[in-house]
Formats: sequence, structure tokens, C-alpha cells
Amino acid sequence: MTISHGDDARARILGAVRAGIRRDPANEAEARARVAARIEAHRPNTIPARADLDPAGRVSLFIDQLQKVAGTVTRVARLDEVPAAVVDYMAACNLPMAAGRAPDPLLDRIDWAGAAPLLTLRAGPAEAADEVSVTSAFAGIAETGTLALASGPEHPTTLNFLPETHIVVLPASRVERAYEDVWARLRTERGAPPRTFNLITGPSRTGDIEQQIELGAHGPRRLHVVIVDEV
Repeated sequence: MTISHGDDARARILGAVRAGIRRDPANEAEARARVAARIEAHRPNTIPARADLDPAGRVSLFIDQLQKVAGTVTRVARLDEVPAAVVDYMAACNLPMAAGRAPDPLLDRIDWAGAAPLLTLRAGPAEAADEVSVTSAFAGIAETGTLALASGPEHPTTLNFLPETHIVVLPASRVERAYEDVWARLRTERGAPPRTFNLITGPSRTGDIEQQIELGAHGPRRLHVVIVDEV
């Protein structure tokens, strides 16, 4: 019968999987222990040679890789220089001086009203009328110029995708070599992963329309990163 053949095929496939992972059904406890040990070790994969840099080199590589995918960067020395950098960028793009921002402890340390009195910020999730959002990032990844953003009460995910312009404040100390370093940092700093962990490389884009790259297809059409040397 067809069902019998299906059962035979299923048995053969599962048998091949068990053999491949050296799983012995008679010793389930040993198999589970081996899997648990592998997860606990979380050995990193291959790290590209270009990402194996000192901290200064990582930041330079991050900037270079981000600019290759149409992201833009401003670098400032201190956190109190961030408001002026944000205002300058928004003015250059002819954007309204208003934005939704993450209720993030890092951003809370900034005297926005004192340093940028013309800029109106509202803390909380993105709203439909927001043209600009300002957030921090969990980390930057030098290997590909990627931002890693962890969701939570201090970082509503809507801010990453709803506004057409996304401005990210990134401490230079949080630029890692490669993805594996970010996973290790996440385990160390947070233990359990957040509900959502977004990896964003440049503005949103698509090539589906006549094979022409269009920015802003599924999210922000602009991604600007303000790198802060000392936090």
C-alpha cells in the first residue's frame, strides 16, 4: 500500500539522519547530552580575514561596508555632539525637525532639548506620521556593515521599519568584527535572546521592478549612523 511505502521511506530517511548525527535510539540520554554540550560551547564559525581587526580597524571597515550599500555615516567624539549631528543630517535631507525616538537609556542621557531646541522628539513606538526615527543599536558588524538591533521596551521594533528615515546612534565600542562576536556578546549581556533581533544592512531595497534598484521598498529609504567614539 502507498501508506506502507511512505512509512518505509520515512523510516529510511530518519535512519539516515540518526546515523549522520550518530544518534543511538537505545541511548537517548547520551545523545541529548552531546547536543547540549554543543549548544553550550557555541563554537564560532570561520571569521573572514578582513574582519580580524583591532577596534579602530573594525570601525573603519564598518563605515566602508555600510557606505557600499548606500548607508551614510557621521562620526562624533562624544555623546553630547549627537544632537547637532542629527540636526545637520536632517537639514541636509530637507526633513522636518521632528522624530520618534526609542526610549533607550543611551538616548536618555543626551540633552536633546538643550543641544537641539528646534528638534522635537517623541519617545515610544513609531507612528504612521513619523518621517524619521532615532534609535541606538545593540551592535555594529564590521564584516558587512550591518546593524544588530534587539527589540524590547527600550527599543520598539516599529522604529526600525516604519519611518522613511532611520537614524542610529552607535557607540564605537559596540562595533564587533563579525556575526559570531555579536552572538557571543548577546549571550554575555542578555543571556536569553530578545523576542526580535533584526540585522539591517543599509536602507531597504528591491530589484524586482525591471531589475532596477529601488530604495525604501519594505522599510526606510535612508539609513544614517552616528558613530560615537566615547560614551
